[in-house]
Amino acid sequence: MSLTETLLASLPSYGLPLLGLVVGISCLGAPLPASIVMMLMGAFATAGDFTLWIVVVVALASAIAGDQVGYMLGRLAGQRLVPIVERNPDRRKALERAQREMDARGNIAVFLTRWLLSPLGPYLNLLAGASSFSWLRFTMAGMLGETVWVGLYTGLGATFSESVTEIAEISGSISGFLAAGAVAAFLGYKLLQALRAKD
Repeated sequence: MSLTETLLASLPSYGLPLLGLVVGISCLGAPLPASIVMMLMGAFATAGDFTLWIVVVVALASAIAGDQVGYMLGRLAGQRLVPIVERNPDRRKALERAQREMDARGNIAVFLTRWLLSPLGPYLNLLAGASSFSWLRFTMAGMLGETVWVGLYTGLGATFSESVTEIAEISGSISGFLAAGAVAAFLGYKLLQALRAKD
């Protein structure tokens, strides 16, 4: 049985503590199925096993706490941690991309990496702390982004509780679809700007 299967099978028994643990640790970069766990907890809440608003509060608090730990690690030990993380080629690429996003977009990059570009989130947390990015700006943008992330997945689970297993199977693609849509919209906007500039 895989780690994901073990976690999902444990949800009915360990519920809210397991939800908080998975969401918080995933925000530190661990490859845990936080989105699927939130979706299933939303479905369990609809079935009456948990209270939906408590599920949302636990997931949101855990996500924000995970972000804060990542930021503080960057602030306290970023200069030593970043070179260690960069030893892995895949992580180095993710760090470089997170740095480009933060340099180009600042607050918006923090907001988007909570839910739309979530694989970059833990790296951006570390870089934001290491570069002394404003804690208040980081926290406000992060809270907004995590609210979207938690609301999206718990809402999907609660709304489509009858089909939650089918949705969970495709949930990994949701971020990809959203990211592709955002890129297409951005490119379309840039193309429109270029065409107007020619006129």
